[in-house]
Amino acid sequence: MLGTVYVDFDGTIAPADPTDALFDRFCDPSWRTFEREWQEGRCTSRVCLARQVDLLRATPDAIDGFLATVTIDPQFTAFVDLCRCWRLRVVVLSDGLDRVVGRVLRAAGADLPFFANRLEWQGGDRWRLAFPFARSGCTAELGNCKCGHRASGRHRALEIMVGDGKSDFCIAENSHLVLAKGRLAAHCRSKNLPHWPIEDFSDATMFLSDWLTRNTRRSA
Repeated sequence: MLGTVYVDFDGTIAPADPTDALFDRFCDPSWRTFEREWQEGRCTSRVCLARQVDLLRATPDAIDGFLATVTIDPQFTAFVDLCRCWRLRVVVLSDGLDRVVGRVLRAAGADLPFFANRLEWQGGDRWRLAFPFARSGCTAELGNCKCGHRASGRHRALEIMVGDGKSDFCIAENSHLVLAKGRLAAHCRSKNLPHWPIEDFSDATMFLSDWLTRNTRRSA
């Protein structure tokens, strides 16, 4: 079996949401006002994140020191191993910050491709955000359009989405299988989208293993 598993980062691979924790540590508290406006649909993800990063006051060393304390779901490695056994490529898609995603994954020994918004140091303790993966046709108006990373063509290979939040809504609606927690699970329920609710990667690994085995038997 060949296909791709797209996995969200903040709140999913890293359950404590390190981007929010970073903003809590190094931003003026008004970053939460921008977050609330985005969650309520009063501004786009790109606008929200750019405003939040404008508030960020920390040197690169301070940020990296903070990120060294971040942990990922302890069962994520087993989930990746399962995917590789089934020849499924795992890709991390985040509408967060590339410095956060990259450093946390590397520290955890997770050698995986990832795509996120680019956090650019401006010197001192100042930063700006760039959006190399923004897409004009993105209906969700994300900084990193997750649907833009999907395979193209009429006969797509298997696509699986694992996520927890608003930035995962669009790609989940176009995936063959969705493993969902948090706001994504609530969205799937409200839209009657087929999905499997999970609490962590222990649940995700168990369900995906069973699902792949059942579907392989049916196609045999």
